[in-house]
Amino acid sequence: MGVFRVNIEICRPDRQSRWVSVRQVLVDSSAEMSWLPERLLRAIGIDVFKRDGRCVMANGREITRDIGIAVIRSGVFKTVDEVVFGRVADRALLGAHTLGGFNASADPRRKHLVPAGPIPAAGAKPATAAPHVAGGPLVNCPIVSVQ
Repeated sequence: MGVFRVNIEICRPDRQSRWVSVRQVLVDSSAEMSWLPERLLRAIGIDVFKRDGRCVMANGREITRDIGIAVIRSGVFKTVDEVVFGRVADRALLGAHTLGGFNASADPRRKHLVPAGPIPAAGAKPATAAPHVAGGPLVNCPIVSVQ
């Protein structure tokens, strides 16, 4: 994917939060989660939701980082998502989970986010249930013929 950056705004997920701009955040759909500077997240009151989440870096090295919850928006796109508390050497980036929450795709040729289209609400075929014996547990059992 071509590399490009977007401007975003973030805030705490409550009604009385103020939006804070974050400029030139790297769009990286190969990263699962979005990473933002720890100092910024703490300054706007984002609390740690998960402590010491395990992450695998692009070079294969495993590290731990705290994770919080923030509202993130970029242009017409907005979502509530988990964000990694990035340290000084970590890059600020917008990951695949946030892009999915935006229902957006990265257009590397034009270097911006584009709508991903309608969100599937359900599969095309109705789900089929396994047979259920009255009073028994819901499990899949092989059919045995009795001679």
